[in-house]
Amino acid sequence: MKTPVYKSAAEAVAYIKSDMRLFIQGSAATPLSLLNALYERRADLQRVEITSLSTYGGEIFSKPDFGKHFFLNSLFVSSNVRDIVNTEAGDYIPVFLSEIPSLFDRNILPIDVAMINVSPPDKHGYCSLGTSVDIVRAALRNAKHIIAQINPRMPRTHGDGILHISTFDTLVNVVDELTEVSYTHKITDEAMSIGRYIADLIDDRSTLQMGIGHIPDAVLACLGNHKDLGIHTEMFSDGILPLVEKGIITNAYKKKHRGKIITSFVVGTRKLYDFVDDNAMVGFLDIDYVNDTKVIRENPKAISINSAIEIDITGQVCSDSIGTYQFSGVGGQIDFMRGASLSPGGKPIIAIESRTGKGQSKIVPTLKTGAGVVTTRAHMHYVVTQYGVADLFGKNLSQRACALRDIAHPDDREMLDRAIFERFRQ
Repeated sequence: MKTPVYKSAAEAVAYIKSDMRLFIQGSAATPLSLLNALYERRADLQRVEITSLSTYGGEIFSKPDFGKHFFLNSLFVSSNVRDIVNTEAGDYIPVFLSEIPSLFDRNILPIDVAMINVSPPDKHGYCSLGTSVDIVRAALRNAKHIIAQINPRMPRTHGDGILHISTFDTLVNVVDELTEVSYTHKITDEAMSIGRYIADLIDDRSTLQMGIGHIPDAVLACLGNHKDLGIHTEMFSDGILPLVEKGIITNAYKKKHRGKIITSFVVGTRKLYDFVDDNAMVGFLDIDYVNDTKVIRENPKAISINSAIEIDITGQVCSDSIGTYQFSGVGGQIDFMRGASLSPGGKPIIAIESRTGKGQSKIVPTLKTGAGVVTTRAHMHYVVTQYGVADLFGKNLSQRACALRDIAHPDDREMLDRAIFERFRQ
């Protein structure tokens, strides 16, 4: 059993050399002290490739000279790296979230160095990956060198993220606050209308998957009269906490991991991080398990709620780009849309406000040139806007077009009517 060495952040990142590939643990667990130390020694580095799922906090990706020293090969596109991946300083790998670990295991993305953010070791020497287990274990088992921040602000979570301190090569003591995100104050009237429509689709004893954002939080806010809901999701935020406190989320009728909330990572406020700390009710498991359709479908009444950038009148869903501009990523949308559709009584749902902030319809005759289809028309069941619910499953193309027109913004329906007539002569 190897004994890791304690160093300063600057000393730890001195191991990193030009032309190496570096894996960064993401979301709320982004190792900020190590990232900042890495940027400080940029003058010694060229062509260091950084790969990560989604980073929060830190300023390295917004630095004007980032591209002179680093290249971001991103597995997802969050707001802080959106500009970089659309320039010569970065790019994006389209991949299902459930399949990312295989990129490391099959040596498609060999990793020279992994930088992570973990809880302090317990009396037996075991640390926790805390808020982000997701793809991290796969990266660690394939990395040549592991640098770990030992951070007392990182919650100790139960599940697959428990690792002995001997797993790591270098340790750095830090006190880094985790990045906090809250969408509660951003819930709009339109989002609440969507939330009420979706709440009507959710039966008691359903198992939910939903992401982060004002629409998922609006849905959760509308579930106060439901009973015995469960959670099996790739991630969650603060929105579930009131439902746990009120006894609405019990996980009592799940077939997989009965009695437990199952996730792979969390992002939210400190209240959420304190909730998951040493909480045996919450299991943080590897993403290739959590997002496996075989696992998802075993829970009856699995509900998958995802968002989109635009939907065409046949039901093709673009949720990762605006034309050719890479805005987001594939993520776990298909993993859960398919898993929910195969679950007994399951419902895969795409939830969108009918218009963009600039007043453009999100339900369109055709997707923008270059737009990526993440969820195909064959995967589609329910689409929900603030104007209602369209159930596309089993409908032909023209029937779908009419159903989607009926939940578009009223001022856009004439435009969609013309498109439907031109395409289907109806």
